[in-house]
Amino acid sequence: MAEPVIRVVGLGKSYATAAGLFPALKGVDLEVRPGEYIAIMGPSGSGKSTFMNLLGCLDTPSIGDYYLAGENVAHMAKDALAILRNRTLGFVFQGFNLLPRMSLQDNVALPLVYAGADKESRRAAARELLDKVGLGKYAESLPNRISGGQQQRVAIARALVNKPRLILADEPTGNLDSHTSEEIMRLFGELNAEGITIVLVTHEPDIAAHAKRQVKFLDGQIVSDHLTGQAA
Repeated sequence: MAEPVIRVVGLGKSYATAAGLFPALKGVDLEVRPGEYIAIMGPSGSGKSTFMNLLGCLDTPSIGDYYLAGENVAHMAKDALAILRNRTLGFVFQGFNLLPRMSLQDNVALPLVYAGADKESRRAAARELLDKVGLGKYAESLPNRISGGQQQRVAIARALVNKPRLILADEPTGNLDSHTSEEIMRLFGELNAEGITIVLVTHEPDIAAHAKRQVKFLDGQIVSDHLTGQAA
């Protein structure tokens, strides 16, 4: 069996409050295998967003270990962590996070700037991915000239540009109408069918239903973990 892309052991995160330490995440264990498509669910305050921030190396755990592509990143130095994150992960956020004064092509190419790629290869890779998500003809447009659903497609293209092993998507349809949400979820399904591992956070059951596995959080702990009908 292939090595997990993600393996967390006893992962916990506490935050200091006026009333003392608040345990947002309590000793979570989870493995994500290559090619899986997982929805992380739970009500507000359940710990799912904290967990996603830890998976994305946007925060560090208070306790436990986190192995990303076989490397324990829980206490890795910042520079080494940034390199591993850029090489391994692609991020898709609810708010798209596109830079408003940069063209779509340049937005998609941005991770390759940090990776040290030359301008010509950056632009070629970005254009190829914009074509893949159906927006090649808008490559030189600014983000405010396209719809929200199209902006999210650009964000997905940006997440793919470094050819990551894993995409983390945090409420990727939260700002979209139901029709556009379905289009975005079909795109995720196509990417997963190509072998890309996807972990997404959502509070919407109809969005989670697209995943092959659902993991539900409550009070900082996993309370259920099961395959869906999509896994057949």
